[in-house]
Amino acid sequence: MPQRLDASSPDFAAEFAEFLTAKRDTESTADRAAADIVAAVQAEGDAALFAYTERFDRFPIGPATIRIHPQEMAAAFAATPQVQRDALELAAARIRAFHEAQRPADLSWTDDIGVRLGLRWTALDSVGVYVPGGTAAYPSSVLMNVIPAKVAGVQRIAMVVPTPDNVLNPLVLAAAHVAGVDEAYRIGGAQAVAALAYGTDSVPAVDKIVGPGNAYVAAAKRIVFGRVGIDTIAGPSEVLVVAEPGQAPAEWLAADLLAQAEHDTAAQSILISTDAALLDEVAAAVDATLEILLRGQIAATSWHNHGALILVPNLAAAIPLVNAIAPEHLQLVLADADGFAAQVRHAGSIFLGAATPEAVGDYVGGPNHVLPTDRSARFSSGLGLLDFLKRTTLLECDSAALTKIGPAAVTLAQAEGLDAHALSVALRLGS
Repeated sequence: MPQRLDASSPDFAAEFAEFLTAKRDTESTADRAAADIVAAVQAEGDAALFAYTERFDRFPIGPATIRIHPQEMAAAFAATPQVQRDALELAAARIRAFHEAQRPADLSWTDDIGVRLGLRWTALDSVGVYVPGGTAAYPSSVLMNVIPAKVAGVQRIAMVVPTPDNVLNPLVLAAAHVAGVDEAYRIGGAQAVAALAYGTDSVPAVDKIVGPGNAYVAAAKRIVFGRVGIDTIAGPSEVLVVAEPGQAPAEWLAADLLAQAEHDTAAQSILISTDAALLDEVAAAVDATLEILLRGQIAATSWHNHGALILVPNLAAAIPLVNAIAPEHLQLVLADADGFAAQVRHAGSIFLGAATPEAVGDYVGGPNHVLPTDRSARFSSGLGLLDFLKRTTLLECDSAALTKIGPAAVTLAQAEGLDAHALSVALRLGS
């Protein structure tokens, strides 16, 4: 059963601390397996990549069959029902518009002593996009990862997607067509991450890897970080709903909680409320809803093992709990959702009001759905345009400006014992 906590209980602080630190994944096991796979692909290239793909995805693959060609994506889109095509194109347009709005401006100015300073933004050359497959396929992940890279101006985007039993999800291919993917590979898992990071004869290396995956994908991204950039180490999905009575039916809140629980048995759904009766009603609604879900067993395992119902005496008491949890998704079903949100410092994405379920953000809201998990919203942000751009700073001194600031540079260099540093400045000062 989900954990039940009461903030008024004398044991709450200890119980809440234990709840925060409970592990939900198989990180150590995945780390060991991923390390072996990454090392093999780095050493053996295509041979290891093809062997692992055949072993895990159960089909033979080679240089002639690894690619997914643009014509296949176009054909999948053409065969997609019109209602789904319209939905993909609506989502793509909204995601594109939101990320276009994030474009930063270059900076250039001359300060009061004549030093010219600046900052210039440039796109990455190449990005690998990992799209999950297997127990569930996510065309929305294609849009959320590829479109910001396109908007940023990344010239080469290589998509990888696992295809168990060599079965391609047609809606994933249709989404790739809508997003403008023209380089894609039917590979997944840690072996795909390694191929993108180190390169093989069939898969040229990229500069950064983005996109969510299972524990093995996350472990592989952790291993190759430094060789390439990564967006984040994504853990199991999570939602925190803060609700007060009279804002939404219990059935709505139950569906909101289960929308995360159905992702994975390690996902987490939490409800905080000032009303014990509402917690009871939602718990009963969750049990009833589980009976009708296609992924009900997965959702039930997640809810019973990792879910929580937390009673607080007032909404002010919920603020520090929210900031401590630092949830990936924070849904505020409150009369004054804006006022509460203004006090939240740590959350991946906030959904305001009863008419804004988190699930709408997964698809058509516009903001990115690749978000920090496992409390990492305390120090990181969701995927955005800046993840596909680099900053380069600019500095120019003329002789007069160097005369004003150079002596201090010489002093500091000498204090650090770096004589060549000092000399390179001093020579220009004529000293």
